[in-house]
Amino acid sequence: MKCSRCGAVAQVALPSHHSGFCPDCFRVFFARQVERAIHQHRMFSPQEPVLVALSGGKDSLGLFRELVLQGYNVTGLHIDLGIPESSPAARAKVEAFCAAMGARLTVLDMAREGLPIPRVKACVTRPICAVCGKIKRYYFNKFAMDNGFSAICTGHNLDDEVGRLLANTLRWDVAYLSDQGPNLPGRAGFVAKCRPLYRLSEYETAAYAFLSGIDIHVAPCPYSKGASFTRRKELMNRLEGESPGAKLQFYESFLKNARGHFEAAEGRDGATLAPCERCGYPTSAGVCNVCRIREKLG
Repeated sequence: MKCSRCGAVAQVALPSHHSGFCPDCFRVFFARQVERAIHQHRMFSPQEPVLVALSGGKDSLGLFRELVLQGYNVTGLHIDLGIPESSPAARAKVEAFCAAMGARLTVLDMAREGLPIPRVKACVTRPICAVCGKIKRYYFNKFAMDNGFSAICTGHNLDDEVGRLLANTLRWDVAYLSDQGPNLPGRAGFVAKCRPLYRLSEYETAAYAFLSGIDIHVAPCPYSKGASFTRRKELMNRLEGESPGAKLQFYESFLKNARGHFEAAEGRDGATLAPCERCGYPTSAGVCNVCRIREKLG
């Protein structure tokens, strides 16, 4: 197979785009997909200060590299979850990557915040992945609010977004469906949230990281075994194998034809948010989830 752009030998086949690319042209393709997502959904300008959540994996580091190369005003934020063996390894990858890129990085240590994930896991009955996600979102938003960032970028790729959309659709979860999209504007208490990789599959972000020589953290979280999102991704990948392009079509069709209806329904019937009585974070429960976890930990 020849590269669709330059005619050289292709090394990355993309059936969903009826294309194949050599390494150099694939990086051009990847950059244009990121650029298209940012411009199409008016995420942020090159001048605005943007915070990028860095886990150490292929998606977040690949996104951060691309935003730096495109000249965006970005700062990385890594949350050290305090999980033995896993967290130190991920943190080391992030710190080495940012040092090599000459990029700004802040690390928040959950042990210092009194919320190391092993202790949290021991005191909650809900699946720890859901609780961990709430804690990370809390601190990403708090840091962005406290430091004047215009937006928070995460490395969620097309597979992540489609898996989440499928789960929310199966439950007809109006609240989550109203927020589903590559760009969630800021509102009282929340900084805007952006997902510039939403047009790129997990395979494509992995190829970009490999071809760009990014040294990523590859070990899965020891607490994620059996997580439902993995099964949803596998289901959608089988569909994609039979109908290339189905995942992006499903997602884009939802944005065009359905998201607005769920936004209107949530605006009309959704819960009213007010500042948390302890910390001021927006919540519908009086005291936010993170503050309640703190109380349990004592």
